[in-house]
Amino acid sequence: MGFPENFLWGAATASYQIEGASKADGKGESVWDSFCLKDDAVFNGDTGDVACDHYNRYRDDVKLFKQIGLKGYRFSLSWPRIFPSGTGEMNMKGVDFYDRLIDTLLEQGIDPCVTLFHWDYPQELYLKGGWLNSDSSDWFANYAEQAVECFGDRVKRWITQNEPQCFIDLGHRTGYHAPGDQHGMRQVLIAAHNSMLGHGKAYRAMKAVRPDVAVGYAPVGITGIPVDPVRDIDAARRFMFGHRGDSLFTNTWFMDPVFLGHYPEDGLKHYGKQMPEFPESDMAIINAGADFFGTNIYHGDLVKENGEPYGEQVPFAPGQELTAMGWQITPEALNWGPKFLYERYGKPIIITENGMAGTDLVGMDGTVNDSYRIEYLRRYISQLKRGVEEGIPILGYFAWSALDNFEWAEGYAKRFGIIHVDYATQKRTLKASANWYAELIRSNGSNL
Repeated sequence: MGFPENFLWGAATASYQIEGASKADGKGESVWDSFCLKDDAVFNGDTGDVACDHYNRYRDDVKLFKQIGLKGYRFSLSWPRIFPSGTGEMNMKGVDFYDRLIDTLLEQGIDPCVTLFHWDYPQELYLKGGWLNSDSSDWFANYAEQAVECFGDRVKRWITQNEPQCFIDLGHRTGYHAPGDQHGMRQVLIAAHNSMLGHGKAYRAMKAVRPDVAVGYAPVGITGIPVDPVRDIDAARRFMFGHRGDSLFTNTWFMDPVFLGHYPEDGLKHYGKQMPEFPESDMAIINAGADFFGTNIYHGDLVKENGEPYGEQVPFAPGQELTAMGWQITPEALNWGPKFLYERYGKPIIITENGMAGTDLVGMDGTVNDSYRIEYLRRYISQLKRGVEEGIPILGYFAWSALDNFEWAEGYAKRFGIIHVDYATQKRTLKASANWYAELIRSNGSNL
């Protein structure tokens, strides 16, 4: 047994993180364009103005993707590149760019997998209230409908929104990410609700235009790992689907409404009077559907049974292996996460992001020997393979990231790519991990 013959091996990026060309060809401003101008908002004052200059170098980048052997490439559309004001007249030069990118991918035999929203919200719509505006779900649905009309003849896999936990909680509660707001909990809950309403309306609109496309949703998969795989499994499951505290860095708040049609009871109880009132009809729209469950999993938390509602989170031992982001390296997350998500929601799963940040150096011989990333990928994908062999319908795996890129508030200090980017010269170098991944793809995962 192993990965199925049609398993989708890919890598992923996001528009603001790689495209650059922030003001080129009629593109509108995004909240990330604005956020990067704030003092001390981003490490070193970095911006995505140029990033990887993918807007001008996409053909060469796609050739590298082909050299690696990617079966799929997940990228996001820049909403303000297509609609400079968020709504209204389309920017045809922006549409033309994505037409060319999609066609180039298909010419190379690479399946384009498109994310509609990976955080670069149009600034003009933000000034009208953004996700707090009751019209925001309609703005998003209109954008989604127009995008699938333009590209749905060639793009068959779509994701509405990436990591709502991040763009809502980090963007609207803590202020760590764009737009940098620190709202009260009631406002944060309104923004979260409207984003999910946007997903539901977008799903309906896209399927009405192109019934043949597959439309998914890609939240963070916050994962509980049982310390003992027999004794503690239920505790890890309860931990993973429990709602604790004000933070919306939780699974159920963004997953239960979309996949089950209701908010989690423990979350509603926690928020109490802070919870806004919404029309009952909203939930039916939010629960309109998703054809697959995309999830981004990088690490997990150890949990043991203690008789409490969410089990007990166990501290990691001193010297726990960490990535350059300070995230613990826990390969078992890519086994337990998909397993628990499939149990609860019953949708086929695509790992839409998984990978590690490093501080990669180009050696004196011109190579980038990121052997630690190879070991990370080997361990994680081996755990994913266990899930496949246990019968979990896992359709694909996308390494994060195809290219080193602008890593949000971390600027250019953290490198996730399997392709090294020299930001001064824009020279690309395949890292050792890219060559290893190429061999893995060629063997369909059999040479782990």
